[in-house]
Amino acid sequence: MLYGISELSVIPIRKEANDKSEMINQILFGEHFKIFKKDKKWSKISLSHDGYEGWICNKQWTEIKKETYNKIEKETTKITTDIIQSIKKKEPQPIVIGSILPFYKNGYIIIEDKKYKFNGSFSSGSNKRKKIIENSLIYLNAPYLWGGRSPFGIDCSGLTQMVYRLQGIRIPRDAYQQAEIGKTVNKLEESCLGDLAFFENNNNQVTHVGIILNKNKIIHASGKVRIDKIDKKGIFNIDTNKYTHKLKLIKQII
Repeated sequence: MLYGISELSVIPIRKEANDKSEMINQILFGEHFKIFKKDKKWSKISLSHDGYEGWICNKQWTEIKKETYNKIEKETTKITTDIIQSIKKKEPQPIVIGSILPFYKNGYIIIEDKKYKFNGSFSSGSNKRKKIIENSLIYLNAPYLWGGRSPFGIDCSGLTQMVYRLQGIRIPRDAYQQAEIGKTVNKLEESCLGDLAFFENNNNQVTHVGIILNKNKIIHASGKVRIDKIDKKGIFNIDTNKYTHKLKLIKQII
């Protein structure tokens, strides 16, 4: 088995080994993964932090040793907290919020024999619920992008996953997977700041997720990251004055 890491700001993960295949996820700088299959142009990978699988272009990832992979696994994760920041090897390179800083020490990131200079802000997460508001508002008005995980394009479950990452908490990638963890909250009135609200389609399948800000407000990605009203029926769009998502359940993660 091979092991890899992203040294680019964002790498698209494709559903199939094809440039025209839909993007289903993204790898941010510093995220590491296992490679299960490597073809001439494409590799099938599994992300370490959530087990998400897909195909990435061989031109876009860096191979690391198994020993390096295992060391990163044991390391306390350091997460960038600036919307966009710059790292520098020979030339400067942008990275987005929520990127990982492997082996960070005294202003430098070490990836195998390469050293990157980093002067930005970072954290190992916060267990304070009130930080969820601050972290979620960073993404406010970010455009909706299927498979996206950055302030320049993000989907509903990408938003919840990244906000929880900034809290130092790992959760699965997709909405239906996130709905399977945590403690069920019986009523909206009993929910707390940071709880995840899940919404269903006509087949009772979870298709959408958002973060509860208070008893009647939710932040979620729909067209863009936005704040709307929520009640026991679902999400009420404050611009169109219509319900857009049917509430299925609420889960408490922290």
